[in-house]
Amino acid sequence: MINKIGIVGGGNIGGVLAAEIVSRRLARNVALVDVKGPDLAAGKCLDIAEAMPVYGRDVNIVGAKTYDILAGCDFVINTAGVPRAMRPDGTFPSREELLAINLKITDLVADGINKFAPGAFIISIANPLDAIVYRLFKKTKANPARIMGMAGVLDSARYKYFVAEAAGVSVENVEAVVLGGHGDTMVPIRSACRIYGLPVEQFVPAKKLDAIEDRTRNAGGEVVKLLGSGSAFVSPAISALEMVEAIAFDKKKIVPVCALLQGEYSVKGLFVGVPALLGAGGIEKIIKIKLTPEEAAALKKSVASVKKTCAEVDAAK
Repeated sequence: MINKIGIVGGGNIGGVLAAEIVSRRLARNVALVDVKGPDLAAGKCLDIAEAMPVYGRDVNIVGAKTYDILAGCDFVINTAGVPRAMRPDGTFPSREELLAINLKITDLVADGINKFAPGAFIISIANPLDAIVYRLFKKTKANPARIMGMAGVLDSARYKYFVAEAAGVSVENVEAVVLGGHGDTMVPIRSACRIYGLPVEQFVPAKKLDAIEDRTRNAGGEVVKLLGSGSAFVSPAISALEMVEAIAFDKKKIVPVCALLQGEYSVKGLFVGVPALLGAGGIEKIIKIKLTPEEAAALKKSVASVKKTCAEVDAAK
């Protein structure tokens, strides 16, 4: 069992994370930070604590508006940021449009981590994901093996779900991975998609796969549109805990994460979604996938988009 997990941001994702950690008995202590008044984090934690006799769990869960409660955390999961909300004309701001305000929030998160949990593993969910985890890395100067973004698990899960639905098989039979940035340039890797170890094309026609991959790239926006305000929250929270468990239990599990690349995939100095071996050391190895020429070109385009956004991050001192 993990000693302590900290969560920054008491919104929908933070609330699901806290409840799920207690339900799984994943940590002895949970700390939830949210600066919003009056006492959002404390209220959510009390609500969860009052359900513990029903859960049959004994977990110390506390919420506060200050970062000092992160002291001693083994993991810090960052969800802090302004979500996308529908404009009066029915359109939604892109992740990039939210960058300026979310960078300011991220800097406060980094300060809190530096002061109270400098040795923790950091998993960031906040959007625009690739840029926020890049900023956190720059501000915390964390060990690259111990800081990562949650994107690939979620994007790949969406791809798997849509494929399983189209093929009429269990989601447990589908293997799939999505690479690149967490946005509309992400790259579902069809050549690596398998159903029961067999090529996906044996079960789903190419034209349908084209539509599934397009839906995967826009899946976040689909949820946002249906919700009307905010974005997906259950699936991102569960995806982040997949990463936490792989590290905490030293699973040596290959998981798609947003990791700092240092030459892999011909990329250096950017956080990009790739498969990685997760274990007690965090990101212990980046896994290289052999791509088709079309997939390689699409990944290059996605990396260029991430690079552009990160240049904006660097410009926003």
